[in-house]
Amino acid sequence: MVMSRSLRSSLGGLSTHAKYGSDFIAARARSGFDARFEREVDPLGALDPEDRRKRAEIAKRAYFKRLAYKSAQARRARKEAAA
Repeated sequence: MVMSRSLRSSLGGLSTHAKYGSDFIAARARSGFDARFEREVDPLGALDPEDRRKRAEIAKRAYFKRLAYKSAQARRARKEAAA
């Protein structure tokens, strides 16, 4: 029996998640994503680490608010186009 690429990929992903857990797998990506906001608010690394972390958290919240706003605009435009 020949297994499709899609099925092999799916099995591989499930095996990896079963072995290591989702938190472990996503930790590296999450830390990179968070570091992006720290670099954004303090590109020279001059701020106190705690202040940098707080500002980065606020920048991340603003990022997701903008994303939600754009999503709402796109949904509204699709709805109006369908009407």
